[in-house]
Amino acid sequence: MAGENQSSTSTSNTTTKKNVGEKTFQGLGNLIKILPSGTVFLFQFLNPLLTNKGSCHTVNKYLTGALLIVCGISCFFSSFTDSYVGSNGKVYYGVATKDGLKAFSGSDSSKKDLSKHKLRFSDFVHAFLALAVFAVIALLNSNIVSCFYPSFESDEKKLIMALPVVIGGISSFVFMVFPSTRHGIGYPSTQTKDDSSE
Repeated sequence: MAGENQSSTSTSNTTTKKNVGEKTFQGLGNLIKILPSGTVFLFQFLNPLLTNKGSCHTVNKYLTGALLIVCGISCFFSSFTDSYVGSNGKVYYGVATKDGLKAFSGSDSSKKDLSKHKLRFSDFVHAFLALAVFAVIALLNSNIVSCFYPSFESDEKKLIMALPVVIGGISSFVFMVFPSTRHGIGYPSTQTKDDSSE
């Protein structure tokens, strides 16, 4: 009997470790999904051009500020987008509202019940964290720091090193607690055609 108790205890410990590991990887996957890759690519591509590689003039600061605002709005807005598969097998996108998904296009959106895609509290959590993660990535970028606040780089080097890790850790934890079920613009839908014919 003692052997059975040890065996069941080791099995439950292994199961618990496996569940924690799975949740950790799922949380990391959700963190990766939070920032729209197109937005981050656009920022990384245009940032050196608009900041003149950190040697900003007044025009560069205005253009870079506009880029930061547009990319920040894109990260925030993408948290409220979702998709569904129509009866014709095509993926349609829309924005979540309190009544359900408001499709951008799609002739059969009136035939589908899109109320299950309602706006939720976790959408706002994801939107604000997406904005925070993007802000940390963008505002601590060496070109942005050199352009807007050059003395900050030498004075606050520890903060520049620690803040992304802290924000990433907090975001990962929150995404484990509030996992994202949305498949917004740029993300593939996991629904099948059979799921969509409700």
